Amino acid sequence: MPATSKTLRSASELVEAQVIKPERLAGLQKVAARYAVAITPAFVDLIDTANPHDPIARQFVPDERELEGHAQERGDPIGDEAHSPVAGVVHRYPDRVLLKLVNACAVYCRFCFRREMVGPGRGVLTGAALTTALDYIARTPQIWEVILTGGDPLLLPPRRLKDVMTRLAAIDHVKVIRIHTRVPIAAPERVTAAAVRALRTGKATFMVLHANHAQELGEKARTACARVIDAGIPMLSQSVLLRGVNDDVETLGALMRALVANRTTCTMPIWRLAPGISARQSPKARRSCARCTGAIPAYASRNMCSTFPAATANRRSGPTI
Repeated sequence: MPATSKTLRSASELVEAQVIKPERLAGLQKVAARYAVAITPAFVDLIDTANPHDPIARQFVPDERELEGHAQERGDPIGDEAHSPVAGVVHRYPDRVLLKLVNACAVYCRFCFRREMVGPGRGVLTGAALTTALDYIARTPQIWEVILTGGDPLLLPPRRLKDVMTRLAAIDHVKVIRIHTRVPIAAPERVTAAAVRALRTGKATFMVLHANHAQELGEKARTACARVIDAGIPMLSQSVLLRGVNDDVETLGALMRALVANRTTCTMPIWRLAPGISARQSPKARRSCARCTGAIPAYASRNMCSTFPAATANRRSGPTI
């Protein structure tokens, strides 16, 4: 794959970098006009353009089918808006909340269930809005855990991240802080010593890494993860079962082993159908996951998790996250 030093953010840049063929330009420009596109140099370097089934390209390169609508898809498939008491906070379950600090990501997954809410220019929770969000958490004593998400919270500069972490740590009833991120893999250069120091507060803090294929865990990604883990911050993972990416037993098993070798434990969220992502859903995903039982050590096996709006909470097939 030709090297690039910049994040690719448009269909024309994908053509220039030889990630897509020129004949796809017009169709993918329409997709990019609706849904954000970003592929970092770390991921561009992993793409094998000679392989039409490349697992990295399938996750990040736009597809014309994203503009097809399906009846089961929802703009807010897990009901964030219905459970948002103040801007930036989602309080779906009694003991934990999401705190959405930034509505942008280093890379944009083509299967993102918040794709209608994230992208360039979607804003950052700052100033009065951030204070209001933190005040809500402070005056709600049943909140035991705060989950930093977005978007990707590790896009924040270390100084701002440290400010949020310090203010959360000052709330006595908040005992756990969880950070969900793609950055250690997508942009490992951002996992600096300053960024890691910003995450350390004395409260129990966990990082949840989003990874879907063993190929993502290259040397730079593993080094970034080690920097976090060696600082005393345990790393968990979450992966999405994707058609043609990780929905066979061999590939899924390789991913599980690679994560455990990276000192990272595993969970696997079940699909949330946002607009334009149905083509990436795998009909054999659950079966493949079940077949991994016994094929790999139990500590590397995945817990199937799901998140639904409250109206469908009784349909959960596993623990919530």
